[in-house]
Amino acid sequence: MGSLLTALLVVHGAIHLLGFLKWSGLARVPWMTGRLLVPLSLAGERGFAAGWLVAAGLLVAAAILRGVRQDGFQNGLADQWWMAALAGVLLSQVLVVGAWSDAKAGTLANVILLLPIVAAAAHARFEARVGGEAIALLAQARDDRRVVTPDELRRLPVPVARWLDRSGVVGRPRAATVRLHQRGEIRTKVDAPWMPARADQHFSIDPPGFVWNVDATMMGVLPISGRDRYVAGHGEMLIKAASLVNVVKAADQAIDLGAMLRYLAEIIWFPSAALGPSVSWEPIDPAHAQATMRDAGRTVRAVFTFDEHGRAVRFDAERPLGGGQDAKLTPWFGASSEWRTFQGIEVPVRGEVGWRLPAGPFVYYRWEILDVEFNRGQGA
Repeated sequence: MGSLLTALLVVHGAIHLLGFLKWSGLARVPWMTGRLLVPLSLAGERGFAAGWLVAAGLLVAAAILRGVRQDGFQNGLADQWWMAALAGVLLSQVLVVGAWSDAKAGTLANVILLLPIVAAAAHARFEARVGGEAIALLAQARDDRRVVTPDELRRLPVPVARWLDRSGVVGRPRAATVRLHQRGEIRTKVDAPWMPARADQHFSIDPPGFVWNVDATMMGVLPISGRDRYVAGHGEMLIKAASLVNVVKAADQAIDLGAMLRYLAEIIWFPSAALGPSVSWEPIDPAHAQATMRDAGRTVRAVFTFDEHGRAVRFDAERPLGGGQDAKLTPWFGASSEWRTFQGIEVPVRGEVGWRLPAGPFVYYRWEILDVEFNRGQGA
């Protein structure tokens, strides 16, 4: 769909060159009558011709910007392609009306282009909102970068201490803020098709919080934008179709607990948070330990599983499924299957997360971590 839109911008822009050639007098275009809705002077016709050239340039420039953008992440000027496209389409329609008898077919192309342009503008607004939330989250993070010492590990259950030692946190500053890039597949039902997804996520460790921003595509056509966050003890889930229509907007006690559990489960990507003030540990056996997180007067718990190499390979918890009064505590799990090292810290980079339903496991997200940045600062 994206390639088709880029091609349409190029073709529509190229067609505008015919208008430039016709009214500039640089070439004969026999099938165009040259009649205008309002007669123009010679200077006016030259200005009219220049308008066609400018419209062509704007539309082709928008296509070029789309061609160089990196899908799924903000990419500076390239993500503003819709501005050039919108200016081109509006100018084009003015010109089409002026030369209606010759150019009225261009209205259809402009209408077709206007729909994804409006969606792109809405998405840019959504991204700006979420970006502001992420900046605010990082700005309130306590900048605790004390070096992790071996003594701090001795008070932990054996499998947790082994995990932190293997991950490489000892002798390094603890994470105060974290940013990571993800890609993966997401689905909403057991029998629903997988949707490709890209995501950015920002974390604050003290106080604990996160902002997760995801872009997915349903049926290869409909763009879906989502934001999940946990800030000041409260969670909120927002999902929009084409960044315009709310599909899900939920914020209540069940969402608060679910977001809190999500934060606890995701400390596997910044292991030093296991030593943070909001997290405590209890031993279960050589391969398992229970993590308890307390924040904003609420408490959640999850059981972490560690393999023989000291890696955190799984978590299990009881998490509210859905929101509102109908939300029920349901077994929730995640598993990791591959690891890499970023800035000296080993973290899982592939895995999945899902629910254990009466009918069987339902994996709804398969994730891959592309990059992790610790303590990048407020401008992350």
